[in-house]
Amino acid sequence: MKAVRYVEPRKFEVTEVDTPKPNSNQVLIKVATCGVCKTDVHIHEGEFLAEFPLTPGHEFTGTVVEVGSDVTALMVGDRVAVDNTVLCGHCYYCKRNQPLYCENFYSLGCNGPGGFAEYVVATHDKVFPIGDLSFEEAAMIEPTACAVHGLDVIDVKPGDDVLMFGTGPTGIVLAQLLRHAGAANLVVVGSDPVKLNLVGRLANAKTVLMDRADYSVHTNALMASFPHGFDVVIDATGAVEVLQQCPQFAKFGGKIVVYGVTNEADTMTVSPYEIFRKELKLIGSFAQTHCFDRAISYIQLGIVNVKDIVTHRFSLDEYDKALEQVAAGKGHIKVIMDLRQ
Repeated sequence: MKAVRYVEPRKFEVTEVDTPKPNSNQVLIKVATCGVCKTDVHIHEGEFLAEFPLTPGHEFTGTVVEVGSDVTALMVGDRVAVDNTVLCGHCYYCKRNQPLYCENFYSLGCNGPGGFAEYVVATHDKVFPIGDLSFEEAAMIEPTACAVHGLDVIDVKPGDDVLMFGTGPTGIVLAQLLRHAGAANLVVVGSDPVKLNLVGRLANAKTVLMDRADYSVHTNALMASFPHGFDVVIDATGAVEVLQQCPQFAKFGGKIVVYGVTNEADTMTVSPYEIFRKELKLIGSFAQTHCFDRAISYIQLGIVNVKDIVTHRFSLDEYDKALEQVAAGKGHIKVIMDLRQ
């Protein structure tokens, strides 16, 4: 089969590799679509769990073409999406029922073979039928699951004032979930007018345009409209210079959420006294596990609109172009690989 194959960071090719065989508790999936996200850019650089050699791609969907002997709940021909997280079940954190902190965390497309390939195997308990969702919509299930986990850790209260920086795909999904969860004033700040218009429409959010050359523009606008600040301040950009300014917008007792993926080497400076005096809470939201069922429901019920988020499509042979598009960060919202091409 054809697959993207990395031998080390930044060194890859689209090449022929052996088609995997499913074990008794696995299924073989012919990949239809696989989303490309900023995490894939970090993996390209050797960050975010990456282990090589590697076939990346963690947001994949497709059709079951073979089932293991012990699999009874899935059939050949089923249209499915795959939760890429594989937890050991026996480490310190798994035994504490904290599987996302698994000490042997294995993730298809991050440190195990993923969906930038014509075929992939997955254990049956991580494979979810997608009903009548299109494969393009289904490629957004994993990002939506990450947003569902973000909603869990943020624990927004009805009536909370929420500020979010960033208008990437998972940010746009999270904004919709925050609105549904009861946020009162929902304000999104971003530098792309097209993305701001979309998140404003889908999440009924107030939007503020960011001038990356002069942060005082959006800072003054936010301070003027919300002098007491926000109950929740979320960085969904992954840019440390944006994250650095988040505490100033938090109310007393507010939450600051690190939702976007920064570079591993990034650091930020915070005032311990400000955290102490304002009783601020600094929260991280890392990936997801066991959130796929809710993510699928949100999309199927129309609570989360993902149809308007996908803007660019590439074939498997165009992986380099897809990665460049995502790394550039401009001119697109969501990029997917369409392996049906």
